[in-house]
Amino acid sequence: MNNKPGDYLESIAVIARKAGETIMDVYQQDFDVDHKDDGSPLTRADMAAHNLICAALQKLTPELPVLSEESREISWQERSKWRTYWLVDPLDGTKEFVNRNGEFTVNIALINKHRPVLGVVYAPVHEILYTGCEGVGATATGKDGQTAPISVRQYSGEKPTVVASRSHRGEALELLLDRINAQHGEAEILSMGSSFKLCLVAEGKADLYPRLGLTSEWDTAAAHAVVNAAGGKVIKLTGEELQYNKENLLNPWFIVCNAEYNWLPLFKGILNDDLPD
Repeated sequence: MNNKPGDYLESIAVIARKAGETIMDVYQQDFDVDHKDDGSPLTRADMAAHNLICAALQKLTPELPVLSEESREISWQERSKWRTYWLVDPLDGTKEFVNRNGEFTVNIALINKHRPVLGVVYAPVHEILYTGCEGVGATATGKDGQTAPISVRQYSGEKPTVVASRSHRGEALELLLDRINAQHGEAEILSMGSSFKLCLVAEGKADLYPRLGLTSEWDTAAAHAVVNAAGGKVIKLTGEELQYNKENLLNPWFIVCNAEYNWLPLFKGILNDDLPD
């Protein structure tokens, strides 16, 4: 990669906003919902955003490959040769899109040596744009067009604010919440969809986001870059940072938090060993 990641930041923000406009054109109309082989929903907004983003990235960086949720059939034999590439979820939170609750995002990340070095997350209904880039920092731009730096907050040690998925809860998460409440006091729970959840930690509105359920690499990469640039971390329950371009594109369970406080002892005994490394 000859250019610095920050050289692409402005262009990627423009692409994400344009994809958001395309999504909103569908969102404001009646639309059909199809389903993929795994049962997850698919709308014409997913494909329209996918086509727009991939074409724009090809024009911006013709030398870099693109992996999108809607082009997941690219083989491991081909992907294994990649060092730097774009990882895209053109519409993260299709269930939220279908339910019309506004909690869906456009995610575009630049991966280099298995790590996200640039990420842009755009929420078109709320008109919020998050960016994160190595060597640049993390920002949030609101509906008013004002851009401000963001950073994770320091955990006080008491009554944490915990982000929990709106669509995915399970026994492991309930066990974890019981442990948190017993050791740190009653936690405040924020429910949210899509990659918004990681961004809540990045902008200092929450202390912890435990993801004890399945996700794919395109679900997390862009917001992961935002969290890193905001001074936080996205780590597996073994303590290592989440990695990208694995043969298996599913993520293991992970947590998002500031880089200082060690939450891992609370997870002892609830690690799912069946998930990929």
